[in-house]
Amino acid sequence: MVDPPLVRICDLAGRPRGAGFAADDRGTVVTSHEAVDGLGRLVLHAPDGSGTCVVGPEAVVELPEADLALVTTRGLTVPPVPVAATGAPAAGAYVRIPAGGWREARVLGHTEVTYPASGRLHVLDGALELAVGTAGADALLRGGGAAGGPVVDAGTGAVVAVLGTALEAGHRAAGFAVPLRAAAAADPGGPLADLLARNAATVPAYGPDLNLAGVLQVAAVSVGSDGPGPGGGPEPVERPDVVRELAEFEHGDAAVVALVGDPGSGRTTELAAFAARRTGAPTVWLRGADLRGDDAGVADAARRALERAGRIVGAAREDNAPGELSPERVAAVARAAGRPLVLLLDGPEEMPPVLAHRLAAWSHGTERWLTRCGVRLVVACRGEYWEQAGALFGAAAGSLPGCVPLGDLTGEGARLARERYGIPPGALADRDAGHPLALRLLGEVRAAVPEGGPAGCPDRDEVFSAYLDLMCLRVAVRLAAPAGVRGSGVRRLAARVSGRLHEAARRGLGPGQGDLDREAFEELFPWGALHGVAGWASAVLAEGVLVPAGAGYRFAHEEVADWIQGMHLDLDAALAALVFRRPGGGSVPVPRHRAGPVVRALLLVGRERGAGELGSRLEELARWVGRGDAPEGRGEACWWAAHLLSGVLLRVPDAGVHLPVLEELAERGVFGPGFWRALPVADEVRFDLLRRLVVHDPGPGAGDRYLDVVAERLGAEPARVQRQLTRWFDDERVLPALPDATVATAAQALLHTHRHRAVDELTDALVDRGHPRADELLAVLADEEASAVCRAVDRWARDERGARRVAAAFYGVRVAGRVTVEADRCLLRRAALALLARPADGALHGAALALLLGEPGRPPPAARRGFSRSSPRP
Repeated sequence: MVDPPLVRICDLAGRPRGAGFAADDRGTVVTSHEAVDGLGRLVLHAPDGSGTCVVGPEAVVELPEADLALVTTRGLTVPPVPVAATGAPAAGAYVRIPAGGWREARVLGHTEVTYPASGRLHVLDGALELAVGTAGADALLRGGGAAGGPVVDAGTGAVVAVLGTALEAGHRAAGFAVPLRAAAAADPGGPLADLLARNAATVPAYGPDLNLAGVLQVAAVSVGSDGPGPGGGPEPVERPDVVRELAEFEHGDAAVVALVGDPGSGRTTELAAFAARRTGAPTVWLRGADLRGDDAGVADAARRALERAGRIVGAAREDNAPGELSPERVAAVARAAGRPLVLLLDGPEEMPPVLAHRLAAWSHGTERWLTRCGVRLVVACRGEYWEQAGALFGAAAGSLPGCVPLGDLTGEGARLARERYGIPPGALADRDAGHPLALRLLGEVRAAVPEGGPAGCPDRDEVFSAYLDLMCLRVAVRLAAPAGVRGSGVRRLAARVSGRLHEAARRGLGPGQGDLDREAFEELFPWGALHGVAGWASAVLAEGVLVPAGAGYRFAHEEVADWIQGMHLDLDAALAALVFRRPGGGSVPVPRHRAGPVVRALLLVGRERGAGELGSRLEELARWVGRGDAPEGRGEACWWAAHLLSGVLLRVPDAGVHLPVLEELAERGVFGPGFWRALPVADEVRFDLLRRLVVHDPGPGAGDRYLDVVAERLGAEPARVQRQLTRWFDDERVLPALPDATVATAAQALLHTHRHRAVDELTDALVDRGHPRADELLAVLADEEASAVCRAVDRWARDERGARRVAAAFYGVRVAGRVTVEADRCLLRRAALALLARPADGALHGAALALLLGEPGRPPPAARRGFSRSSPRP
């Protein structure tokens, strides 16, 4: 054990008054009151002579009732010493004291002592009575220079008390010391209690004295060693909605929350950002690949992570290892400090298959432990995993855990990310312009290639291809340098690296979680020589193409792994096994989160063989989706069909080319509103599909509805959507959730409700539709939005289309009686003059004259006949 550094305290004449120790990161020195009593100014010396500090009385907090003093110093760089968390040592315990040099003393017991100061006699209960050798006893006499020295636990090195040489008892003793914890407890809100709280939060202590600072240090090592690391790239773009959701979770009562998103959506990045925001609170990083088949819950993985971090901390300490760091103890320390321990579990899909089959038991064990210990858990995973795993948490309490969805960056966030990665506008396909991984990899490629990366406007697949080529070249350069290979030899090496990476992807398609076992890895990338060069394994690991994962290795980027594995998947065999001819119960089922390579393989069919070939496969899958008559035991096959179908349709450039499949799905009400909201189709196609879907809506308040999607679009882009909704006026199907409404009346209601954002465009859309439902809504607008109808009449009267001029005459007369503003009357008069200026529109002149003469009753019969002949309305 290393003895703590001592601060020497002298008066201005240089006479020693005592000693002390630094207790926090602000330079606060704890000493005995007798060391400062009666002095106007103090001189403090660093233990190695590196610094001196002179302070006045304003820097000293005197605590004579405890024979203690706190001195605030500046520029005195003394490492702070942890204060024991366990209180005063028991009788018989051994301590170390600075009495004529560091020496061992024995605690004889606890006794009452008195301390005379400032004309008063202070009584101190529970002082430590110490036994020490003769040389040490002489130093403990008054004036011997030991006053204020720390009493250190002989086992842990933490300070338990402060020596006092002016303390007196009713009997002789070698020395006495004031226990710090007891003194602080006597004044819970006082300066000493505040200092000890600061000491616990900033000065790491381990073993029996484990404090918050020790917990924070170990947790930081865990995040630094097991987490993704800084990466060296641009700072990620903050997502305010994710920050808000996680902050609410951190300060709420829930024990579990999930960050759910597809590979490449930034799950690990957001998890790391959350850990960075919790610098003052303990966070431990766990990886799914580090879970073990016999784990009873997440506590087992947390225990191993803390042990690893503890070994790293212990290697850097001069005294000893940090001792026991069980997750229960760490959680208790964190909870006592009001900063709960949070576990971050990244990629739980990578857990061993044996544990995946025990997921329910593992989840229940995890939930019980989290509740008992007051620990929080944030899981970052794919949607397919959370679909099953999320239902296993909170089931007993009847409340499922929260879920924070992650998708592509949008708007300003996407623009800022492109700017940080140096990607100019138009350098990435629009559909992928906010995809976090595509942006990151394209930025890396553009930074490495003098020409600025892939030509044109690459999509995500082309970015992945360019990135893989770059990685192969970097690995080849690393391999070639020691062997002296140059020029075309490096290119040949890069081709060999590419071939072996593709073979690694193919082998990862076997049973398991998509990783590569150690034997296969070392066969493909030996540590020794291959093709005349050595160090294949170290090269691919150093370049970060593959990374360790549990007992094996995997591709560093999950989405890149799905993409490259999709190239090597036997699609027909996969679909036969998963959907069409699913094997019997004797086979091991494929985990749902392994759907990524199958989706990629289907997309590759469309990319290489055309939409027709892909469409035929989608039609086959569609037959299995939403089947209420599916044979018993085929529920898993139906899930795979639905997931593959939705995954492909959401990722193709234009799903409209598969319109027959979409129409069939819409007629059956398959997939929720979120799917149809995100579907990449033209507006005309989307709203025709939504028209088919709204009859499947649940009742109000029963969840997200297809009508809600329509309302969102109408609110966001009213002018574009209004004309699409007028096409619903012919659909008189009843909405089961609203028996008094039809599809047509629902469209009317939506247009009326959202009219204010584009009322002029709405009147034009309605008059162009020429439908009785449109007439009904225009009549309502004439009553409720008279100014808008007056503006419309003014526009229509000057339009070259006869139907619009007829509408101007009809609605001008209708709205005239409701006009109260002179500006609106001026519009009607101008419209009337425009109608009268057209001799060919004689049938409309009567209505125009009525407007001019201020007779806004029913239009004359001639005008009505002209309206009837010219209007497209029945």
